Order: sequence, then C-alpha cells, then structure tokens
Amino acid sequence: MDEKQQYLFIDFEFTMPENRANPYGFYPEIIEVGLVSVTGQKICDTFSSYVKPVKFPILTDRCRSFLSISQDQVNGGISFKELVERLSEFDTSQSSTIITWGNMDMKVLRQNCMKANTPFPFAGKQRDLSMEYKRFFGDQNQTGLWKAVQDYGKEGTGKHHCALDDALTTYNIFKLVENDKRYLAKPEPTTIGDRVDFSKLLNKFAL
Repeated sequence: MDEKQQYLFIDFEFTMPENRANPYGFYPEIIEVGLVSVTGQKICDTFSSYVKPVKFPILTDRCRSFLSISQDQVNGGISFKELVERLSEFDTSQSSTIITWGNMDMKVLRQNCMKANTPFPFAGKQRDLSMEYKRFFGDQNQTGLWKAVQDYGKEGTGKHHCALDDALTTYNIFKLVENDKRYLAKPEPTTIGDRVDFSKLLNKFAL
C-alpha cells in the first residue's frame, strides 16, 4: 500500500426484482452506500447512507428480505444526485484508488450515472479486489466477500449486506492480501558481500 495514496473502499447495495426474470425496463439502482477512506494505512473517514431509487422507488419483498432494508429507510435517504456529489468530494485527487469486492459496484454506479445524466464521480484507478484474490490464491471460482475473510480465519465486520460493514470488511481483506503479497515476494539475490564474512577471510590470509 502506497503510504501517500488515498484508497477508497466502497460497497453499494442495489434494488432487486421480485423474481430472477427481470421486469421490462428494470435495472439495479443504488439504495445504500458504504465508503471507507484510507491514507497511510489509517482510516481517515467513513460515509454511509441510504439512497432513494428513482426508476423503481418501491422495494420488492425479495429486496427488503435479502438486504434487511426497509422502505422507510430508503425513503429517508439522500437522492442519487446527492450521492454522486458526496462521492466526488471524497475523490479529491486523480491518484485515488477505488477498491471494491467484485465489479458490480462500479458497473451499477456508472449505469445509474448514465440514466441520471450525471457525470461519473471517480477519476482514479479502480481495482476489483475479488479478482486479485482469485488470481493470488489460484481459485477457479470467484469467492464471496465474507467467505474470503473467513478463509483467513477471521470474521467480517458487523453485518453482511450492510454497505459500510462490507466496505470495512473489504479493507480488512485488502490488508491481509497485501501482507501475504509482501511475505511471498521473491527476495533480491544476495551479493557476495552478504554471503562472505570478509573480516574472517582477511584474518585467515593474515596468518
């Protein structure tokens, strides 16, 4: 982790259709955001809020049950425009790195921005930590967020499918993977000076 760079760990929760067969015109909309801002391996700020969906404002039973989010909670949330403004405020530098677990978060955010005719709020690099995890461990299938942290013998932070808790869990897995990468990094080849004690060698020739 670059000590000077800002990392934004983000998780969104989305609307869901009642059945797997999407109704005509349906697309997922962000209804909850969790964000963790990290610089120098320290959490500088966090942000969480519910977000009011526009196209399909009434949550389905399946969505409420799966995410444990109520209609009143999203009704009292910020607008999507306010969400984009807040995200833009966090991405203060083009060197920021946005990290998510999976690629859906940025895909849905980008699609929601297009639907709302609103500029995409991030200019920095985007990283899908789930794919990095998959490549690092040589897994054939993509691993779920909380299973990944449990594979490390840890537990997720708070409650699964709570956006801020999932963002914090993503940050925790990032630290674990980065530590493993450093541990397994190939050391630089030793020099002849590292392998030979020249003081002993000189004493031998002095005799």
